[in-house]
Amino acid sequence: MSHPLPDFRCRSCGAAGARLILDLGTQPLANNLLREEDLARPEPRFPLRLVVCPACWLLQIADDVPPVQLFSEYLYFSSFSDTMLRHAQSAAERYCREFQLGPQNLVIEIASNDGYLLKNFVAAGVPCLGIEPAANIARVAVEKGIPTLVEFFGLALARRLAQEGRQADVILGNNVFAHAPDTNDFVAGLKHLLKPGGRVILEFPYGVEFLQNTEFDTIYHEHVYYFTLTALQPLFARHGLKMVDVERLPIHGGSLRLFAAHAGSLRPAPSVAARLEEEARLGLTTLAPYEAFAARVRRLKEELTALLARLKAEGRTVAAYGASAKGSTLLNYFGLGREHLDFIADRSTYKQGRLSPGLHLPIVPPEELLRRRPDYTLLLTWNFAEEILQQQAAYRAAGGRFILPIPEVRIV
Repeated sequence: MSHPLPDFRCRSCGAAGARLILDLGTQPLANNLLREEDLARPEPRFPLRLVVCPACWLLQIADDVPPVQLFSEYLYFSSFSDTMLRHAQSAAERYCREFQLGPQNLVIEIASNDGYLLKNFVAAGVPCLGIEPAANIARVAVEKGIPTLVEFFGLALARRLAQEGRQADVILGNNVFAHAPDTNDFVAGLKHLLKPGGRVILEFPYGVEFLQNTEFDTIYHEHVYYFTLTALQPLFARHGLKMVDVERLPIHGGSLRLFAAHAGSLRPAPSVAARLEEEARLGLTTLAPYEAFAARVRRLKEELTALLARLKAEGRTVAAYGASAKGSTLLNYFGLGREHLDFIADRSTYKQGRLSPGLHLPIVPPEELLRRRPDYTLLLTWNFAEEILQQQAAYRAAGGRFILPIPEVRIV
């Protein structure tokens, strides 16, 4: 059962009395992949606890980590995922068509990564600007011809850009909104940066699917919030913005694409009210669904650790696939180290040769699965299961099997 966390105040509404839903212990930073020489120094670890605010029902982590520690150098490059590239191209083409974007417009993307999305606007002749705090990733985008500022987004930067005449017709934010600790500053920045009649389009993992599918592994220090429309409605209203449309997306285990505009500028589509009504029906303004989620997480831990212990006792070899942030949370919370897994395979050349956070499993190219042929591979990046299972058809044909841990443990 949940219990109060008296010293914590909600980052959105400021209310006290948050309820502790799930304590994942003290965890390393999920994207802090190590080199061998790093093992001589203490590895930073921080508490990782999930709470819900019973005033506005915002799910959030309780413990802050300074953003500069999280994002100044980053090893997640979106362009290594074929799924992400296809998703980005499709979205860009749609926005250009739907909003009739051309040389007279400006598209700004927050957390633009390596330019995987904005390159589509460049190709279409639409002026754009990326905002990316990780200098190493921004450099890759600039080399592709995508103007990119190496800064964190917030109200101060939005005001500066607006004063320079660089307000946006479209502001994009894919998988960044939930990562900005000062959510009021972030939304205030959106308001200042958006032209009259413009659109904010945010994509983020959906809190409802997070709860229903037991997606606890998306809890990590960078991922501060687990949004529902119920929690977002007062946040946007506080800053003069209004949710005007919402779509559900299958990507990342279930996401929302939320359209917002200046309050009073557009009539909301029926989708917004429908989603709010569905959330009310699911009881999201009661503690029951949050406590049920925590109980399922504990049960999942028992099932997966028991399965791996049995496989190892039978002499089976087991590896993992996907040196992802979600993989770090799952491995560290479940305590799955070198006694359970031989290595982690990952497609990103930036991650290969490094060690996983906390448990220090070696990260190797995906070709190692076919070469070393572990009997089983734990698929940590289960949100890209279809893509990865296709890529690993030869390994599977040779007898290799994948273990999918979420939403329930199953072998394919």
